[in-house]
Amino acid sequence: MPSPLFADRSAPQPPERGMVDALITQTRRLRGDMDAVRRDAPVDEDDAEMRWQRALCDLAVHQLDDLGAHLGQLKDGLPAVPAESPVTVPLPAPAPASLLTRVGSAEWNLLTDQVSWSDELYEIFGRAPAGGPLSLDELPSMLLPEDQCLLTGMVTDCLVDGKPLDGEFRIVRADDGEIRTLHMMGEPVLDADGGTASMWAVLRDVSTLRLAQRAVRENQDSFQQARRLAQAERKVAVQLQEAVLPPWRGAAPLPAGGALDLAAYYLPSASGDLVGGDWYDAMELSDGSSLLTVGGLTGHGVTATSSMAMLLGALRGMALAGVRPGALMGHLNQLLESSSVHPSLGSAVCCQYEPESRLLTWAQAGHPAPLLFRDGEGRPLNPPRGMLLGATPGAAYEQAEVTLRRGDLLLLHTDGLSRRSSTDDESRNRLLSLAPRLAEAHGARDCVRLVLEEFGETEREEDACVLIARIGE
Repeated sequence: MPSPLFADRSAPQPPERGMVDALITQTRRLRGDMDAVRRDAPVDEDDAEMRWQRALCDLAVHQLDDLGAHLGQLKDGLPAVPAESPVTVPLPAPAPASLLTRVGSAEWNLLTDQVSWSDELYEIFGRAPAGGPLSLDELPSMLLPEDQCLLTGMVTDCLVDGKPLDGEFRIVRADDGEIRTLHMMGEPVLDADGGTASMWAVLRDVSTLRLAQRAVRENQDSFQQARRLAQAERKVAVQLQEAVLPPWRGAAPLPAGGALDLAAYYLPSASGDLVGGDWYDAMELSDGSSLLTVGGLTGHGVTATSSMAMLLGALRGMALAGVRPGALMGHLNQLLESSSVHPSLGSAVCCQYEPESRLLTWAQAGHPAPLLFRDGEGRPLNPPRGMLLGATPGAAYEQAEVTLRRGDLLLLHTDGLSRRSSTDDESRNRLLSLAPRLAEAHGARDCVRLVLEEFGETEREEDACVLIARIGE
């Protein structure tokens, strides 16, 4: 199998969960085998080679425990974070030294005051072999002051009470002043009378491992904090959205003096995490006509919903002041383009319906055209010219007119109904295919329910809105 470092191979991908489970099983099995080897090994306290082999077994067990912990973290994974709130905590680079150069051994003979260090231990401490090994009295001088008591306690418990050595402390290397973390394991060696004759130990440089573990913890804390912030932001965005959108949100009809049977629905994304700037609205104007509009802004969270609230408030105010759909779109474009707080792009469609003449006047800004369903068939209205809101200063927006009939059904929607990979044509064709079923529906409320059944809740990656108006008397 080629090395993943080859230039013609893509970067290695995260392992699948099944692979990690298999590695965990193998690690546990190997851990059990090492316990068996350690248990069955002959015990001879006078044999230095035997003590060294047993120490290596203990070291291997510790490393397998570390590996098992790392694999467990890999299996559990880190909590998901929204793409808008990335948090990166770099992991330390692995030390270039091999495992053997990070493990050394020592023995302190209490009867002869002789000290024996392996060559690797001199390297770990950054000490020249010509200077000789350190005695138990000299050893604490290499430690950070706050760790000296820890080492003294470990050594005292070992020599006085016969307890095994097992602990960590930090040293300052003699040659470069670098701080390293060492894990010390060892046991007392008893003489024939049961007294402590010497103490042996294996010391492992675990600095890189501890740095990596700390980085993982910091990474997890950062992700958790980012997740809490994202949840708080989502709550605020939802509350703002609920405050701005009409109170009849959902599949509840809105009476309009018999002229229109209205129903609308806000469809959240499948995950529910992305709260965007989509809106729908319907209101009766002072001249007796009705305003229907749907639209959406780029982005998610509080930024998008606050911009949507600003835009929708302006739209309502200008519509009540008598501004027609084409001019209204021009003012919205100017408002969004000049906004320095939360600049973004938007799309919208705005329709004004006059019940006496059944005339629908509408304009659009880079938005899917309304769909007209009549006599069991559906078609999109021919769109007038209009580009995205906020894209170009001074953009002009044309108006189009169409005369509706009693029983006609008008469907307005945003572009997030289908999955992101779907094209606008695919979404439109799926909606048009509902024409026979929409013709048999009893009202706008049932029509919205049919749309929800068609697009479901599982495939949508963005939030969306749909508004349906059935022409009455």
